[in-house]
Amino acid sequence: MSTQITTAFVNQFSANVQMLSQQMGSLLRNAVDIESVNGEKAFFDQVGSAAAVKRTSRHGDTPLIETPHTRRMVTMSDYEYADLIDDQDRVRLLIDPTSTYGRAAAAAMGRAMDDEIIAAALGTSLTGKDGSTSTALPAGQKIAHGSAGLTIAKLVSAKELLDAASVDPSIPRHIIVSPKQVSDLLNNTTVTSSDFNTVKALAQGEINTFVGFNFIVSNRLTTDANGNRQVIAFASDGLKVAMGKEPSAKIDERADKSYATQVYYCQTMGATRMEEAKVCELACTE
Repeated sequence: MSTQITTAFVNQFSANVQMLSQQMGSLLRNAVDIESVNGEKAFFDQVGSAAAVKRTSRHGDTPLIETPHTRRMVTMSDYEYADLIDDQDRVRLLIDPTSTYGRAAAAAMGRAMDDEIIAAALGTSLTGKDGSTSTALPAGQKIAHGSAGLTIAKLVSAKELLDAASVDPSIPRHIIVSPKQVSDLLNNTTVTSSDFNTVKALAQGEINTFVGFNFIVSNRLTTDANGNRQVIAFASDGLKVAMGKEPSAKIDERADKSYATQVYYCQTMGATRMEEAKVCELACTE
């Protein structure tokens, strides 16, 4: 056999493009309230609780009760994505990446929405008639890290905070955690505990609820100044997304770019915390 036969060896290339690991779309969209809006800013009016007056005499004056009103403001943000594919690129490629670029763009829009929701949950809300008042999440809605990760005790404390505020139990409750918090629960629950099988099923993805919360595992949670993971527990209507423009795609030629194909995505949206009593922050050591 010729020793030069290796010169004829060939390489085979895949006809498909594999997307690397990434969050595909929004994980939080279905967990919050969404309302379509028009305009640069959106205002959401709210009515607080009022007390009934006991009648003490006949033919008395009709009592007039001041019903409390509040308002939240959302400022809209625009998001864009665009990439170009030259005709010459297609000549040099075995595959056409256009559809894969579209999938990547749609996923990026979903992640941007999740980032807006997380920032709104923990950040400062704009309140008042014209949105000029800044309202922060109160310290009473924050559960200290206690030099520990996520524990059942912290989950129970979050549930207690919502219950103590008379949050309607029929409203779905969610908790956003990172993978580390699920591991914390599994590692800190003894095998003999009645909670162990539930936590194990949660970690394996067999169930997604525990202590009344629907678990959403996300890698986009932020950390506080001390490096603690900021886990968020909330009632569904405690966070709102104002959707000005749903994610939309345009794939067409650009005459100004030598007729390259452009993959373009855009969306317009904003988010706000609607009520402090419906959102809790759980600091977890990692």
